Amino acid sequence: MTDETKVPGIEDYEGAAGGWGALGAVAKAISGQMAIARESIALHKVNQPTGFDCPGCAWPDPKHTSSFEFCENGAKAVSWEATAKRVKPEFFAKNPVSALWNLTDYALEGLGRLTHPMVYDRATDTYIPIAWDAAFERIGTALRALPDPDMAEFYTSGRASNEAAFLYQLFVREFGTNNFPDCSNMCHEATSVGLPTSIGVGKGTVTLDDFDHCDAIFCIGHNPGTNHPRMLTTLREASLRGVPIVVLNPLSERGLERFTSPQHPAEMLTGRSVRIASTYYKLKIGGDVAVLKGMMKFLLDADAENLAAGGEGVIDRDFIATHTTGFDALCDDVRATSWDAIEFKSGLTRTEVETAGAIYAEAKRVIVCYGMGITQHAHGTENVQQIANLLLMRGNIGREGAGICPLRGHSNVQGDRTVGITEKPNEALNEGLRRTYGFEPPIAHGHDAVEAVRAIRDGRSKALICLGGNLAVAMPDTKETFEAMRGLDLAVHIATKLNRSHLILAKESLILPCLGRTELDEQATGTQSVTVEDSMSMVHASAGSLKPASEHLRSEPWIVAGMAKAALPHTKVDWDRLVGNYDFIRDDIEKVFPIFAQFNERVREPGGFRLHIAASEREWATPDKRAHFLIARGLDEDAAVDEGGLMLTTVRSHDQYNTTIYALNDRYRGVSGRRDVVFMHANDLAARGLKQGDRIDVVATGPNAQDGKVRAVRGFIAVAFDIAEGAVAMYYPEGNALIALESHDRKSGTPAYKSVPVMISASSAKAARAV
Repeated sequence: MTDETKVPGIEDYEGAAGGWGALGAVAKAISGQMAIARESIALHKVNQPTGFDCPGCAWPDPKHTSSFEFCENGAKAVSWEATAKRVKPEFFAKNPVSALWNLTDYALEGLGRLTHPMVYDRATDTYIPIAWDAAFERIGTALRALPDPDMAEFYTSGRASNEAAFLYQLFVREFGTNNFPDCSNMCHEATSVGLPTSIGVGKGTVTLDDFDHCDAIFCIGHNPGTNHPRMLTTLREASLRGVPIVVLNPLSERGLERFTSPQHPAEMLTGRSVRIASTYYKLKIGGDVAVLKGMMKFLLDADAENLAAGGEGVIDRDFIATHTTGFDALCDDVRATSWDAIEFKSGLTRTEVETAGAIYAEAKRVIVCYGMGITQHAHGTENVQQIANLLLMRGNIGREGAGICPLRGHSNVQGDRTVGITEKPNEALNEGLRRTYGFEPPIAHGHDAVEAVRAIRDGRSKALICLGGNLAVAMPDTKETFEAMRGLDLAVHIATKLNRSHLILAKESLILPCLGRTELDEQATGTQSVTVEDSMSMVHASAGSLKPASEHLRSEPWIVAGMAKAALPHTKVDWDRLVGNYDFIRDDIEKVFPIFAQFNERVREPGGFRLHIAASEREWATPDKRAHFLIARGLDEDAAVDEGGLMLTTVRSHDQYNTTIYALNDRYRGVSGRRDVVFMHANDLAARGLKQGDRIDVVATGPNAQDGKVRAVRGFIAVAFDIAEGAVAMYYPEGNALIALESHDRKSGTPAYKSVPVMISASSAKAARAV
């Protein structure tokens, strides 16, 4: 970077992912929370057989054998939760909500752990303490007063344990609704909807051991260095044994380029790093289906050429004939797709796409990993299904060293869905509840996250209970979402820390502080453990060891049971029995979901157990018991940009997890002390008469402007970055203000955070702000 382009807080970062920078960030995170002894003890318990599961990402643990199984961002998550900072009633008494609103999201959570149940007092504009019994009575009274149970929304964060989530869905269904907006709706719902139709299960088919046996790995639309850092160790090991790792991603991400492992002294002392990507293609935003169809087109051509020459075909025709349906229709669609269209939509050349196809064809066993760069599009479901098509063509599902690997975010977002957090219950779930508890559950589909906010906006829903999370900030259409939630009659937030959603006030607003994953959970029969499910369907126990941040904190299962007893005077569930001993909750989970057979016995084994994934054994839980090739018509899977426009994607910074901001830095992208940045290709800057450091306005177009509303962020800083031409990126949730609620995948409801058509121009604003 030259002096002329130097911008405060923007520097080129030349290092590898991991290394001393990661260790320094861990030390800084711990010291910054002023509880070094407490947090250091906690870190030794992360992902251990007798410890707690990391509250960060859902990447699986390697058999729980290492003494150092946390990553940089995992350490940040632990220190953030185990902080010595406290937000007590005295703080709320001195700080009206109207004043707290002016703090940044980073500053709000940085205040520390909540210590008391609180209720909003409109007369003083402050939150004041309330006893637990009184809080539950208020919640129960408000819920019972609703004319219809469907006028309440029950949100779930992926941080909730299996036990808490199971009790939550039990409470809500006995209450009478299936309104379960949850964080999965905003990230991997396209997986949950798309894969069951393709292969019969909405989960990945691989295990961690499969990475030891694969011959190639494709990484599409994800950034492991920030979002699932422990995956870097797995990718490093694959790279060292010569496995090609092909990356398809619009941005250069350091964690996909090279990695220095903090667990390997030789690398740390010499500064050496291991290359991750053997091939890195920066495709256009929204070009995924084009690339996937191009690779399939290459396979079909190569197959025909090989057969004509008397050789073996590239396509696994025996597998296709035995296990699948729809292949001929897929072939017709792929052959009808022109290379000109593939090149234009993907931004890659035919040679590049064919090279990727050749790597895939030459490998006997292939794993495809993908993240929200695939799912968070207007056609995210089709994106997922095309990945499944590619794998099915060569029989790369249901055998060792091969399969599909959706990269879930939060540590138990997959488990919550497994134990019933879904707005679309199937008959097996309903029958399990009838059989176990004797009440008739509602069968009509409820609201997902987008529909929940619409219902609140339109006055069809008047109550919102959030089991964790920061829903208002996580959702698209920031202004409209905030305004909608101010019209609620009741808002309840179960949380460990203060966030902006707590400051969006209903007629009655309560904050209920809960235990964190690092803390001891004592109930009537003694110390309890909970369970979680990782991205690869491994279920294992998690038990905190730290003294709770306050004697007034309660566990999530206890809080859910308290609300249920208050709202359901004639309940058929013995809530006190279940909460007194979580083994009883697990017994009931097993009764409702037979997949958890011998739950308590198996989860006590070191490392836990893997749930049965039928597709991993080439059993297809589809109506016809076959895997399905599914067609995505055409290549316009996302809205086109206007002339002179660009396509924007939202991304996380490195010091961030979901809506939680640990610091205002993004080390691997060279950003420090700020978040008001827009990453652009140098050519796109020049074409608009802009240069790095200029303040710019970003205005949404296309589907995000069709209702006539102006959605914009103004006064942000332009940063030249190694990104595909025509693509721009800015941080989530700052970019959410650009996205309309109506801009989402029609099949899964997933908001299109990753494909936002925009216009960018010089700004007269002096500071960043959202409009």
